[in-house]
Amino acid sequence: MDGPAARLTTATRVDCHHYDAYRCRSCTLLEVPRAQQLSDKEAHARSLVASPVWLPTVAGPDAGFRNKAKMAVGGTAAAPTLGILDRSRAGVDLRDCALHSPGLTTALEVVATFVTRADLTPYDVSTRRGELKHVLLTQSPDGELMLRLVVRSTADETRIRKHLPWLLEALPPLRVVSLNVQPTHAAVLEGEREIVLTPQASLPMRLEGLELALRPQGFFQTNTLVAAALYAQARDWAAGLPDVRTAWDLYCGVGGFALAVAGPGRTVTGVEVSAEAVAAAQATAPDGVTFVAGDATAWALAQPGAPDLVVVNPPRRGIGEDLARWLEAGEASYVVYSSCNAQSLARDLELMPSLRPVEARVLDMFPQTTHYEVLVLLTR
Repeated sequence: MDGPAARLTTATRVDCHHYDAYRCRSCTLLEVPRAQQLSDKEAHARSLVASPVWLPTVAGPDAGFRNKAKMAVGGTAAAPTLGILDRSRAGVDLRDCALHSPGLTTALEVVATFVTRADLTPYDVSTRRGELKHVLLTQSPDGELMLRLVVRSTADETRIRKHLPWLLEALPPLRVVSLNVQPTHAAVLEGEREIVLTPQASLPMRLEGLELALRPQGFFQTNTLVAAALYAQARDWAAGLPDVRTAWDLYCGVGGFALAVAGPGRTVTGVEVSAEAVAAAQATAPDGVTFVAGDATAWALAQPGAPDLVVVNPPRRGIGEDLARWLEAGEASYVVYSSCNAQSLARDLELMPSLRPVEARVLDMFPQTTHYEVLVLLTR
């Protein structure tokens, strides 16, 4: 894990004219030198997790690292904004956000032109009129793109399909385009219904020897380089556990950890509530790896026994009391816990005293903010 992913960047501040003009203040640590950001995050993690060994913090670039843009659409069809909405619900254009990869920045310009060309009216929160709510754009490690247009209804579907050939020609890396229908007037990013408009329905996500597939409603880490380091660390730990013959990956998403810990003579089961993510994961699963759609806790508690290794990668709320107590009372010899919230991780660890941290690592998945990922290896 010594390579580019583990190097400490020395830049002191990302230049952002949006931040300086108070148009966007999302990067709450932008004025804090990156070295200080990293040391503070590691200190915070150490204060909550009593691991005897802390591996060097993984730090990627200060900027240009995001592989996904989640843009609220404002303005008008003739002059759309892609970014955020201010307090008055007016659009603030952030197409040139410094956190986005260069490929996303270039693609967003083309998408904005497409909005105008297809005459897609942005949704106005104040008047509850208009159709296009969000633009969700993802870039794979190979530079290919997936575009999701979040709309209030399918009223513009025919017009979008009519102009889609122009978009595909203007944006050659674009592979998957879909409409997500979110009809409610609520602060919800996307809805349940997805209409894929292209022959290709999933985006290959190849990194560090893993080949994953991302469908429109699937989850993938937003920092490709740090995600690769995250999976590599889990793979390294699992490779050092020769007595592990069975493993579960709970909250598996598109299966990154499941594939990372797989190996000869080892069976792995991934569990994820999103059927879309499970379908994508199953499409790339090698022999010995299977995926199940279901609630991670309910599924685990319904099994007759436990595997040798359990990997958990829960949302910010953590795994919760039921799963933590099941792990504490169970037979799993090892747990790899990937957390984006060290405070909920600490609460869960208190419920599992027989599973002791032996190694841990902070991964700076979200530079310029207080958020980070921490990965912990627990053994009974």
